[in-house]
Amino acid sequence: MDLKRWDREWATEPPLDATDNISQKVVQVPLRTGPPTREELLAHYPAKFSWHQLKTFVNSGDLGLLKRDKALQKRYDAWSPGIVKEHGSIVNYLINHRLQWGQPDTLSLLPSALDSDTRLGGVSISLSKSYQPLPPLPPDAPKYFKADIPTDSEFISIIQNDWPYSVPIEIEHTLIWSRVPIFHPDLIPAEIDARIQQDGLCGFTGNDELPPSPSTLPECLPALADWGTTMKNLVRTPKGSPEVEEMVKNTGREIDGFVKRRWVESEWETAWFVNPPRLQSVRGLAHIHVFAKKKPHL
Repeated sequence: MDLKRWDREWATEPPLDATDNISQKVVQVPLRTGPPTREELLAHYPAKFSWHQLKTFVNSGDLGLLKRDKALQKRYDAWSPGIVKEHGSIVNYLINHRLQWGQPDTLSLLPSALDSDTRLGGVSISLSKSYQPLPPLPPDAPKYFKADIPTDSEFISIIQNDWPYSVPIEIEHTLIWSRVPIFHPDLIPAEIDARIQQDGLCGFTGNDELPPSPSTLPECLPALADWGTTMKNLVRTPKGSPEVEEMVKNTGREIDGFVKRRWVESEWETAWFVNPPRLQSVRGLAHIHVFAKKKPHL
């Protein structure tokens, strides 16, 4: 499948005032199929959540609050059967094509500022049809994901989310896929295992102030009106004692350390999370979500 050959459908919004040049450009952005471009996200899938709301949702205890634009989800649902037909499954597509283990992400239509030297440019994407499973981990592989794992390690793949959540366009949505476990018994005390299995893990780096308190969540719920989300829908564990909260924070220390290494805190602010098993899109292949906002130059 070549990106240049994907079918194109043109937007049909009514014309705007000729003096509104920016809006005119938005209307004229073609609506294709497959993963969206930055221009399409701006024109057809404007962000439903602000940066503050996003951080509130991450810190709320229920990672299920984070959503993809409904129209973009429909586009994904229309695209994925073709990928399954060509590759056998989404997992095969990821393992044998999209996740170029240890390599820079050259396939993204939404490249990161950290990967400016690997931008797609005029390169077309030709999908392979390999059905090879992931090879077994070698004996010297780390037991679990660690803060000091090299970014070009064969055990991880750092890519931009081709189907990002409904966040402001300046927020990069990065995925760190890992062949080694992220949740591991050596990291999770038995006292909090049930909580981690239900709630997952999250953290924040590079913040000039504390992340929004979960108590402010009701103020942000109107942004989730399209999904009918209310306080009654939440799935989260009540806050524990200071000792329990410290154990939870410590469980994410390796992830937090890696994020701080890649997204230097003097330059980036991030919110990261790992979905619990109940929310994982690809079972058996763990990944970390990182939302990164570049700080303005002082």
